[in-house]
Amino acid sequence: MASSPQADHVPGAAHLPRLVIGAPASGHGKTTVASGLMAALRARGLTVAPGKVGPDYIDPGYHALATGRPGRNLDPVLCGEDRIVPLLRHGAAGADVAIIEGVMGLFDGQFGTDGFGSTAHVARLTRSPIVLVVDISHVSQTVAAWVHGLATFDPRLRVAGVILNKAGSPRHASEAVRSLEATGVEVLGVLHRDAGIVAPSRHLGLVPVAERAEAAGELGRLAAQLADAVDLDALLAIAESAPPLAEPPWDPATEVTRVNGEPVIAVAGGRSFTFRYAENTELLTAAGCRVVEFDPLTDARLPTGTSGILLGGGFPEVYAESLAQNAALTADLAAHVRAGVPTIAECAGLLYLARSLDGHPMADIVAARAAMTPKLTLGYRTAIAPTDNLVAAAGTRVRGHEFHRTQLDPPAGERAGWLLDGRPDGYASASLHASYLHVHWAGFPDMASRFAAAAATCAERLVEFSNHVIEGER
Repeated sequence: MASSPQADHVPGAAHLPRLVIGAPASGHGKTTVASGLMAALRARGLTVAPGKVGPDYIDPGYHALATGRPGRNLDPVLCGEDRIVPLLRHGAAGADVAIIEGVMGLFDGQFGTDGFGSTAHVARLTRSPIVLVVDISHVSQTVAAWVHGLATFDPRLRVAGVILNKAGSPRHASEAVRSLEATGVEVLGVLHRDAGIVAPSRHLGLVPVAERAEAAGELGRLAAQLADAVDLDALLAIAESAPPLAEPPWDPATEVTRVNGEPVIAVAGGRSFTFRYAENTELLTAAGCRVVEFDPLTDARLPTGTSGILLGGGFPEVYAESLAQNAALTADLAAHVRAGVPTIAECAGLLYLARSLDGHPMADIVAARAAMTPKLTLGYRTAIAPTDNLVAAAGTRVRGHEFHRTQLDPPAGERAGWLLDGRPDGYASASLHASYLHVHWAGFPDMASRFAAAAATCAERLVEFSNHVIEGER
């Protein structure tokens, strides 16, 4: 794509074609359309950088499949407003265009604020034009009122186009398109009810892409359908119209303290552990660690030389029986944790370290039983470290996100990992931090530095122990 002359008018600025995909509310098809557009543009030969507003892990998995690049989250609540453009530019390095999928309705943000963390907020911070996806299955001319309201509610925003979703017939589509002429917002395409491919859902939203072997084929078909139904040239022209960005890219190397010895960080992956922010492991790599992924469902042992363990989020409740059956790995994990290998466990990781999960034996590190419940625990949390521990000094305050339907019995240990809005959560010590809270380390990079330093110290002990054994054998 051609470089814009606008970039020359701002010293040090970079031209990044980009747009935000928004909607009047959840359920209008943002993820389907955003992922399909990313795949369609990639099929054209463009390098596409994906983005997702908010803390969601699952949508970025579909974005990664569509683009061949890591899915990225742009969340002012978790990372701060000043990091959003740098994180966007970091994730879009070498890309021709960035497509950012919004969250919920266009102006829906953190409760009690003026839309902080909303799609509109991120569009303003990144100075990105907006393309709306609107489900018209139950309206025709009223769609014009919706679009007009969204386009004029905040004059700082530019709603530049709309894609109509779930039209019932050509006549229905024509009526909706005609009504939008008065708004001045360009209709970029119309998708009919039988044209969309929707990923299946379960108790916490869409099923992660790593669990769906058929996802790649479905995404390819969706890309072809969107290429036929949407004016991609007009879409790219909107993206090209975005102004230059002066803020420099985020650089993980400047955020952390580098350690020696290249300690091995074993990171849980596979189908059961699909949730983690790409920047978290990038920070560990920048700190001098070697990140090695293992699959708790199939691997018998942790990676050789493991001196730090990172158990992120996912759906262990879906795979509890299979995790329990891999007793060799569970025993190896428990032995490492009990030996003092630094371990961070977030949500799914916490459940994996519990005594049991829905009656299936787990690692038995955390003296509590976990079980699914009907209650959804969801929301941003202000977390305070009650004591000095692996990830934070006492009194450290961070912002995180909680999202689960499980509960622990008892709910927290004597040394809680965090106080979440004043409520004790999880377990913590000098070598273990296990909690329901998900934290985006780009907003709190000292967590990565502390973890890397602890892993480096552990690696030194392993080398000393190994040398001692070798000398003894001689």
